[in-house]
Amino acid sequence: MAKKIDQKCSICGRPEKDVNLLFTGMDGNICDTCIENAYHILQETMGDSQPKSAAKKTQEQFAQHKLYKPKEIKAFLDQYVIGQDEAKKVMSVAMYNHYKRLMHPPQDDVEIEKSNIIMVGETGTGKTLLAKSMARLLQLPFAVVDATVFTQAGYVGEDVESILSRLLQSCNYDVAAAERGIVYIDEIDKIGRKGDNPSITRDVSGEGVQQSLLKLLEGSDVLVPPEGGRKHPDQKMVKVNTQNILFICAGAFEGIDKMISRRVQTTSIGYNAIKTSNELDRANLLQYVNAQDLRSFGLIPELLGRLPIVTYLNPLDKDALKRILTEPKNALIKQYTRLFELEDIALEVSDEALDYMVDKAIEFKLGGRGLRAICEMILTDAMFELPSQEVKDKHFILDKSYAMQKLEKSKLGLISAA
Repeated sequence: MAKKIDQKCSICGRPEKDVNLLFTGMDGNICDTCIENAYHILQETMGDSQPKSAAKKTQEQFAQHKLYKPKEIKAFLDQYVIGQDEAKKVMSVAMYNHYKRLMHPPQDDVEIEKSNIIMVGETGTGKTLLAKSMARLLQLPFAVVDATVFTQAGYVGEDVESILSRLLQSCNYDVAAAERGIVYIDEIDKIGRKGDNPSITRDVSGEGVQQSLLKLLEGSDVLVPPEGGRKHPDQKMVKVNTQNILFICAGAFEGIDKMISRRVQTTSIGYNAIKTSNELDRANLLQYVNAQDLRSFGLIPELLGRLPIVTYLNPLDKDALKRILTEPKNALIKQYTRLFELEDIALEVSDEALDYMVDKAIEFKLGGRGLRAICEMILTDAMFELPSQEVKDKHFILDKSYAMQKLEKSKLGLISAA
């Protein structure tokens, strides 16, 4: 019997027994160690040109996107969000300018800088809905994050770098694409400074987070954990440049209307003060909000300087709430009509019932979110009983008397009576 000849690597000469894996070819062999060394040499040689080609590929893909004009963007938002024309106009212009910055790199000495946005509006007025509707239209990486989970580095919670982890995940870890994306930071008011007086305890979820956000908003190279958080301490960091990432911040800023009221009433004295007071729209003081009010609320000046555009959302009146129930593409009544259709039940809602639900939503001051809670309380019994009825051509009419009956016996009705 012929003796087996030990094979060895044709490059380093190590025998097969001393390597993990030996690839055999027609005229030679190569071990796994030599393959790994050759890969590193190739990376060092081609490393400078590799990112450029990836960035160029992303630029070519981006150039094929349709450039929506501001009016087209606003018209799209009108299909999902009722009212809020001022906020829509500001958002549309910001998106359009962001696209133009990306499509036209800096020439000569003129470099167009990004304009980050901060939105102020009561709860349920459509801040998050605006961002989600914008994500439907845009062909850019888009991430929605919540500021309430962030703490200063070294404390329990998430670091601000995890914002960019969400953005990377939204574009399948394409760094070149993520560096052109948009980040929506919700509940920005929850990281407001807790007070101007120094404290023996650190404000780790307030001012510390604001200071950590500065480098992201300004534009710099940030080392990002791809998996996010601190659960994977051994993971390799990814470098992301935030120079071309647009940040949109939003918050309810509960109580800021009192700060606005104090500011606008103390700007002058005498006859001018009376004249100014008469001209103010006291039902919607948020329209007069500016950076000075946000600073009084607890945002540090350095952060506000990196959020140059301040816009507001109007409180929802009775007409706007009724339109929210019926007009948008994903209106609440349309959603419940579809739910009943799946059970072959035709749902019909009277005008008086709509007015009653709107009045209750205004009474509880929950905005657009309150409408869903009211609809659920009114329709829960119907959704429980009707699917079990074996009747052809089922038809359900929701009128005011039925809505009053169901809502008054609910817990919400008891709260109202109290």
